[in-house]
Amino acid sequence: MTIEERLEALEKEVQQLKDVQAIKELKSRYFCAMDTKDWEAMEATMAPDIETSYSDGKLVFHGPKEITNYLAETMPKTEITLHQGHNPQIWFESDTVAYGKWYLQDDLLFDKGDTYEGLEIRGSAIYTDKYVKIDGQWLIQDTGYLRIFEESSQRDATHRVRISMFRPATKKKKIAKRKTTK
Repeated sequence: MTIEERLEALEKEVQQLKDVQAIKELKSRYFCAMDTKDWEAMEATMAPDIETSYSDGKLVFHGPKEITNYLAETMPKTEITLHQGHNPQIWFESDTVAYGKWYLQDDLLFDKGDTYEGLEIRGSAIYTDKYVKIDGQWLIQDTGYLRIFEESSQRDATHRVRISMFRPATKKKKIAKRKTTK
């Protein structure tokens, strides 16, 4: 192998490592946007022709708007969520097409005022994604998950959400200004 060939192979390997990192950050933005209910940010993670297969294939949507409209309708701010993707496996079909599998851990809490107030759901799933690189940016073109398990429980009156980014705290502490003396 010539030096030029070795250099070319090394450059390709470095680019693929950069692409893996970009895909990890993309999926992180997707989960963060879901939990913060930032539907514009979520749309920015999606290719224009995205398709979903959520909930073991029961929820199929086409296009970023259709997906985020559904999520905005079904995930009100009284539904507090935590979605975490772990242990990604990412492989490439080409320089512009990649696939990934993620282990999902999710928690849902239904806060005061929600139709399901007091319900708590905990579960895990395996996400499978297809990514495409468009204009130098990785986007999700296909995504979905199969559930490993899901359990639910009903919280009693002693268990409540104390703080949520979607509603102000019930009691605010006054911060005393520290007097400085010289």
